Amino acid sequence: MSISNISASQQTEMVDEVLAVSFQAQQQTGPDLRQIHAKSHGLVWGEFIIEPNLPEILRVGLFKTPQTYPAWIRFSSGGAPERRGKFRSDRDPDIRGFAIKVMNVPGQKVLDDEENTQDFTLNNWPTFFVNDIEGYADIFRAASGKLSPERMEELQSSYAILQQIGSQKVGNPLFIQYWSMAAFRFGDRVVKMTVKPQEPEIAPETLPESENYLREAMVEYLTGKGKDAYFDFLIQFYVNDDKTPIEQLMQEWKEEDSPFMRVATVRIPAQKFNFNERLRLDEGMFFTPWHTLSEHEPVGSVNLSRKKIYQELANYRRENIAKRLREPQPYADVQDEPS
Repeated sequence: MSISNISASQQTEMVDEVLAVSFQAQQQTGPDLRQIHAKSHGLVWGEFIIEPNLPEILRVGLFKTPQTYPAWIRFSSGGAPERRGKFRSDRDPDIRGFAIKVMNVPGQKVLDDEENTQDFTLNNWPTFFVNDIEGYADIFRAASGKLSPERMEELQSSYAILQQIGSQKVGNPLFIQYWSMAAFRFGDRVVKMTVKPQEPEIAPETLPESENYLREAMVEYLTGKGKDAYFDFLIQFYVNDDKTPIEQLMQEWKEEDSPFMRVATVRIPAQKFNFNERLRLDEGMFFTPWHTLSEHEPVGSVNLSRKKIYQELANYRRENIAKRLREPQPYADVQDEPS
């Protein structure tokens, strides 16, 4: 399988460009705030349940032994904050995120800042909006006005994907599918991942007027109605560079070429989560696909760039969080504590 034809030095230079733009944006909107997936719709606790009786080929890493792990799951929108205390409306086009932090996971991890976690980060679209780290860097260059008109024209397909993602109408984050977009190791093989709701959503014709309606929909389902939510966690294997390329992230891995196989279930029990203590925990939590066992290490140039970008932005944010008193995030109808 082909990985990347971009040299290590070129990749480092591109990552540093992305970081420079990101640090500048973070300084403007709030150095202690997330710059990607800034708006949370809910941090909820749940269970990551490994399937029993998996075939030998699927008994790898985290999935080697049937077990139920505690987990945190964070639902979010992908955009940066407009300013402190002001996030984009849920009615605005945006990508929606689903991040899982599986707890009490033994074994040597790729990063050493969390010893017992395994993270998976997914979004509500099967492909990424660029193919590789060069395209990723160009998106940031374009945002800062540093890209040639010719290259801007070449990025139109990326902007078309972003428009497609944003055009989706989401009524409740608990009822839509999410994908890893990029590829990951699965022992000595490579996979992509998806989480699929067991109760899929019928897309709403119209969206609620509230700017925070996604959080409100989750509160209504998990707290108001007291119902559980379930997702299937599935993988699909790399086949070949034509059908399932590693470095062409804008190409979808078709299910007819590589069928999805369920390896776990994510259970989110009915719960109260819309209170300030949980919001503070949410804001201090750090998700990265590089919090991982080596058996599930991310692959490809975009994933490699995320290792440094996510870690340095998170460290910068942590340093700045420590410099100020924590304040409750400005969500509507947030309680001081669960009642």
